[in-house]
Amino acid sequence: MDHLYTPWRMAYIRGETKPEDGGCVFCRLAAEPDNPQVIARSQHVFVTLNIFPYSNGHLMIVPLEHVASQESLPVEALTDMMVTVNRALGALRRLYNPPAFNLGVNLGRAAGAGIAEHYHFHIVPRWLGDASFMTTIGETRVIPDTLEHTAEQLRQVWRELYG
Repeated sequence: MDHLYTPWRMAYIRGETKPEDGGCVFCRLAAEPDNPQVIARSQHVFVTLNIFPYSNGHLMIVPLEHVASQESLPVEALTDMMVTVNRALGALRRLYNPPAFNLGVNLGRAAGAGIAEHYHFHIVPRWLGDASFMTTIGETRVIPDTLEHTAEQLRQVWRELYG
């Protein structure tokens, strides 16, 4: 029998992933200029790895402004967000060459948002067969690389592509 170790999931299972002070995890990331989870920053948004990814390279584009919905963002932030989404797609294509992506937003808790109070946009690279029986039957996702190594590689590709 093979064993699949995913130790980073235990904090999620135990509910230990929320900041102890009740603050916003995205606002905390935005305020930490050297956080290794952050891939890139722009004037209005930042790019971060999802620490509970659906697939390797699962990114989130997060506005610096703490808002629950995109309707609350100024046009400049919305534009910056979509330009950054395109850049993230380019970086992921360069690094992993996935044949497809899921792009989207879970707007509100009822829609599945894990952090509903701070709007964010998901980019999930997809490969044929990546949602195999492991997710369906075993309720387990197989992520082939560590978050730290993924972040390091994506930051390097981002610098090469966008400076």
